[in-house]
Amino acid sequence: MIKSGFLLSLFIFIGTIYADAQINYGTTGLMNMPTADMQRDKTFMAGGNWLNHHATVPRWWYDTWNYYINITIFPWLEAGYLCMGHKAVPTDYGNRSGYWVPSTYGKFINQDRSFHFRLRVWKEGWWKEWTPQIVLGANDVIGDSWNGGSLSKPSELNYGNGFLNRYYLAITKHFYFENVGTLGAHLSWIYSNRFDNKLNNPAMGANFRFHLKDSDSWVHKAINGVNLMAEVVPGYTDVKEDLTFDPDGAKYQVNLGMEYSFWKDYINAIVELNRCKYFSGGLVFKIHLK
Repeated sequence: MIKSGFLLSLFIFIGTIYADAQINYGTTGLMNMPTADMQRDKTFMAGGNWLNHHATVPRWWYDTWNYYINITIFPWLEAGYLCMGHKAVPTDYGNRSGYWVPSTYGKFINQDRSFHFRLRVWKEGWWKEWTPQIVLGANDVIGDSWNGGSLSKPSELNYGNGFLNRYYLAITKHFYFENVGTLGAHLSWIYSNRFDNKLNNPAMGANFRFHLKDSDSWVHKAINGVNLMAEVVPGYTDVKEDLTFDPDGAKYQVNLGMEYSFWKDYINAIVELNRCKYFSGGLVFKIHLK
């Protein structure tokens, strides 16, 4: 834990004009933590990721994948659609009733689909130069998610919807260092009413995107594509293959990551080290329609 805290401090005090794509949700943010950053107006994103099971919500006790589309409809409104791979499991897992054909056990045969929204309610610097940006957001908001989705009652294990459900308030402030880069400081409050992943907790993080002085040096050009990220977020409960959940609530974890932008931010590669050791990664493609 001391080592993780040191690494986080290093990230905070050591490059954001471009906003980052959240690896788990296909929306703007760090890795698992939402931020108040917004994409450029009329930005269309499409991406996909391979996810270590430690980086996902409790339902996925196995490594999986996702893909998504996302558009910033107005400078203050972002909407996304995400699909995440499901494996078929034996019907006796967790004493749940199931319908998978035995020959499909352990194979990806279905997808979870979810909608995600973000609304900017206050723009950075609107009143005073020091005022931060504020965003309200919701992940996986269809299917009675406010009441915990289909998993709100453990006695009714109907794995139908709301797996990624959460609501949040995010605050972001940027600090610019001439010819060096941009530091983004982020704070959010995350809420979820799901019985397997109850949240009512704060999260904090930072990212640093390099903007070294223009020169003919290929080293400068290479470094200017780097965006470093770190976050402290409510941890996802470890889940055994019998689908039993730890009822004690969220535990905090430290995640580190990096995004690298190619071709003027049109192509972005993202990697995450969940809990500083479990690797996930993917690609994001951006098109600016305006």
